Amino acid sequence: MKTAIGTGASRGIGNAIALRLAAEGMRVVLCARDEKLLNDTAKVIGEEKSLVVAADLRLPDSPAKAVDAAIRKFGSLDIVVNNAGATKRGDFETLTDDDFIDGFALKYYAAVRFTRAAWPHLKKQSGSIVNIVGAGGRTPGAMFTIGGSVNAAILSFTKAMSEKGIQDGVQVNAINPGPVRTARLAKILESTTEADFLREGKIARIGEPADIAALVSFILSPHGRYMQGSLIDIDGGQTKTI
Repeated sequence: MKTAIGTGASRGIGNAIALRLAAEGMRVVLCARDEKLLNDTAKVIGEEKSLVVAADLRLPDSPAKAVDAAIRKFGSLDIVVNNAGATKRGDFETLTDDDFIDGFALKYYAAVRFTRAAWPHLKKQSGSIVNIVGAGGRTPGAMFTIGGSVNAAILSFTKAMSEKGIQDGVQVNAINPGPVRTARLAKILESTTEADFLREGKIARIGEPADIAALVSFILSPHGRYMQGSLIDIDGGQTKTI
């Protein structure tokens, strides 16, 4: 039985991924800050197949502690899904150094630290890493200077680690979701209609967390093993560049 760590697993995309992997028979380590929501998900999955690690992933030692906890309970680690991290939007002139530092700490550095801590175990298992990044990493926007910069950095990191992964037998890929029906998107839609949002963005439809989870499942399946260093847009056509 495989063991997967999923960050940002308390809600939205991360929660959907955790539930999907558990439904496919994996043991899942649930990482996020909200312990109550993580425990609710663990009850659905079952105590024998889940482990809750409530932690602030901005802290440098949190990823290594989560990996250690996974090994203590399950004995091995096969998969890391780096999904944690929401960055602040806003006009560049209003954003502070602390806003940028916080954005990189939670999303970029947490992914780097989880990768570093998990890599020796993934090498043993011929395991996989999937980084959930975002369309803003490929198409920057003036109101998304933090998120676009963070996402672009993770995409570059994914490519670099995929090359190392070829040497070490570790699969490394990234997914770039577009608008997905989460609490964060709901706030954006408070100021517009869904129809106007889709029309202005030239987007086919809003995605569901389950759409992203299904793509993660495919990448991690034997059919997806040929994928290495892939940066996959799943965004309803939002990304117009080649």
